[in-house]
Amino acid sequence: MTSTTRTVSQWTPEQIPDLSGRTAFITGGNSGIGLETARVLVRHGATVILAGRDQRKLDRAADGLRLEQPGADVHTAVLDLGALALIAAAAGRLAKTATLDMLFNNAGVMNIPERRTTADGFELTFGTNRLGHFALTAGLLPALLRALAARIVTVSAIAATWRVGRQEDVMSQRRYGPMRAYAKSKRANVVFTAELARRLAGTNVTPVVVHPGSAVTNLQQHNQSPLTRAVIALTRRIAMSSPQGAAWPSLYAATSPDIVSGGFYGPAGRDQTSGTPKRLDPSTDATNPTEGARLWTESERLTGIHFLAVTSTRPRVSIHS
Repeated sequence: MTSTTRTVSQWTPEQIPDLSGRTAFITGGNSGIGLETARVLVRHGATVILAGRDQRKLDRAADGLRLEQPGADVHTAVLDLGALALIAAAAGRLAKTATLDMLFNNAGVMNIPERRTTADGFELTFGTNRLGHFALTAGLLPALLRALAARIVTVSAIAATWRVGRQEDVMSQRRYGPMRAYAKSKRANVVFTAELARRLAGTNVTPVVVHPGSAVTNLQQHNQSPLTRAVIALTRRIAMSSPQGAAWPSLYAATSPDIVSGGFYGPAGRDQTSGTPKRLDPSTDATNPTEGARLWTESERLTGIHFLAVTSTRPRVSIHS
């Protein structure tokens, strides 16, 4: 991944404008990068919906935000990205009447030691990180289309550039490796965003993809051995950024006036591990329309969810059980 000549001069969250009257939905919002994203948004006046699998963890996160920011408008939504029926139920409640200004496709799983499947039979990493967010984006699209100018921010990773992330055998049926599956899912997020931008061209919705650099969160600590955890702790002190800094690309993508639809944004620091956000150039085939159409068709086939009749005003969404 190489950077463009365009740079952002020391952007920080302090440059975010007043967000009063705007609403954000954040998957994985109860911890790590998602929680830090929420923290900054409520500080700037936004209404935030924290989505996650555990109501108790969501409540603790929401209570913490209200304690830090008296008067913060924070809500919760139980959401399991590994179950299409639960995604449809959670999204359906908002799609009918709500207006969403920002959707953060932030949650994910990583480094699952052995191949496992979601409730719908998808390989767990790809099914959660990519197909779950595909379904959620479809379900929440009516709420996003009600906003004057909405953003869809999908979180990828540096792993999206790895060769093993090629969009082949996305269900890892022929060969499974924990980080191979992760790279496939994160590369697919880049491909998806580029294709979604093409399909939503002319609407009020701007899709953007980001990578947060390197940060230690609950995601990296999933199923780690004691030795691996010790190495991560040491690396964090030397090179990795905090979840606070890792949230900057998402916050920039959601609020900056300089964002380009379908663009890929990440840290400008050394090796793209941390630093002020800037626009990056993903590999050519990740934004190739042929690659995007292929992934889109496969995602529709697997999930039974179809974005139909995209026009210059509002696309229609059909969800088939």
